[in-house]
Parts: sequence; C-alpha cells; structure tokens
Amino acid sequence: MTTSPWAAFRAWRRGRPFAGGVLTSLAGVEMFFSGQLDVGKIHVQVGIEGLQATIIPLLLVLLGILAVTMPVHRIFYGVIALSVSVYSLIGVNLGGFFIGMLLGAIGGVLTVAWLPRPRAPRQPGAETPASDADAGHSPAEPPPLVRRRR
Repeated sequence: MTTSPWAAFRAWRRGRPFAGGVLTSLAGVEMFFSGQLDVGKIHVQVGIEGLQATIIPLLLVLLGILAVTMPVHRIFYGVIALSVSVYSLIGVNLGGFFIGMLLGAIGGVLTVAWLPRPRAPRQPGAETPASDADAGHSPAEPPPLVRRRR
C-alpha cells in the first residue's frame, strides 16, 4: 500500500516539535532582516552590535532546524532558543521590533513543551519483545514503564 507524500510528511511532522522549530527559525529570519534595515540616515547596525545582529538570528535559525531534526534534544534547544530570543531584546533592535522576540519565545516554549505521542498499550497476553530494537524504541528514549500485577 502506497501512502501519499502528504501523509508521509504528516507522520514525520507528528514525531517532532515541528511548530516550535518553525517559529524559532522564522524568528531568526525576521530578526536578521530587521537588523539590516536603514531608517533614513540612521544606520541600525554598527560595531559589535552588528555582529550580534548577525549571530543571534543565525543561532535562532540553527536552533529551530536542530529542534526539528533532533527531537531527542528538544528541551536543550528550546531553552537556549528562549533565552537567546529574550536576549535579542537588547542585542538586536528590540528583538526584531518585538515580533522576532515573541516568535522566538513562543517557538522555544513550544519546543520545550512538545511531547512525543505515547505508544499504543500492549494487549494483555501479548508476547514481550526480546529487545528494545524489536519494540521500536530508540536507544535515547527509554521504553515505557509497565506495571505488573501481583
């Protein structure tokens, strides 16, 4: 049975903090373009602030991509994205005129709060797999705890 590309993408997306990663990357893109603005004769980006206006948005884009591609480390990436987006308030033109900061903060919170879907409960009387590889668990994610009756 062949699945459509949209169904395959939907299944892939559900297994990772997709919304948080996309919002975090979008915040980085918005901050990058707001940091490159010139308002009349005022040049917004000068000196070390110019370096911050380049590094912070690139870091947010990288954190968003890493959160989507490696969901095991989502809490670390989400906390760093949240703190960097809050720091961008003083580092990058009021956090990309508040829009980028809000997108980054919401994306970081969504990344940290995301949980993988629980696995379907086993049927009573079903055989237990011999190893974690047979059960479909990754080595980084422990198998769910099973309570035994006495």
